[in-house]
Amino acid sequence: MGNRLSRIYTRTGDDGSTGLGDGSRVGKDSLRVAAYGTVDELNSSIGMVLATAGVGDEVREALNQVQHDLFDLGGELCIPGMAMVEDSDIERLETILDRLNETLPPLKEFILPGGGMAAACAHLARTICRRAEREVIALARVEAIRSQPQRYLNRLSDLLFVIARVLARASGHGEVLWQHERRRKPGAGA
Repeated sequence: MGNRLSRIYTRTGDDGSTGLGDGSRVGKDSLRVAAYGTVDELNSSIGMVLATAGVGDEVREALNQVQHDLFDLGGELCIPGMAMVEDSDIERLETILDRLNETLPPLKEFILPGGGMAAACAHLARTICRRAEREVIALARVEAIRSQPQRYLNRLSDLLFVIARVLARASGHGEVLWQHERRRKPGAGA
């Protein structure tokens, strides 16, 4: 691959439009641009997880591969008609998810985002992933989008939740449980 970005600014987007991978131009606020832009944001947030201390080798390797997958996914969304995310990518996420989840105790309470810096970053990535999934669904309502991008993001958000749990436990901070009983019940005495 040659030098693709010889100049960082082109001024072609000054009118509020941007170029898709097939050469067509759309508004920067289009559903397609929102979807692949959020996938890019998700990829950056996973970079933040990887930049924190205490990320073990298995999680690091999984998230490194996810970053490559997300670049492919962004490419698929940026180029109408392109197919880059495969069923095997989704199956790989499921295998990793199952393996990591086996080491965790069953959930009995909701978990709040937190549990140390790495876990908190993983929770942030999870919420961005959910937004990316919603944006891909919105795009699929008006344009032809394969099911793999949506399925990949759905599975990835589950994996990021499990990774946050693993990282919280590994950090020594532990998981932060929602204390639903902290509020007084209506009619309870003072």
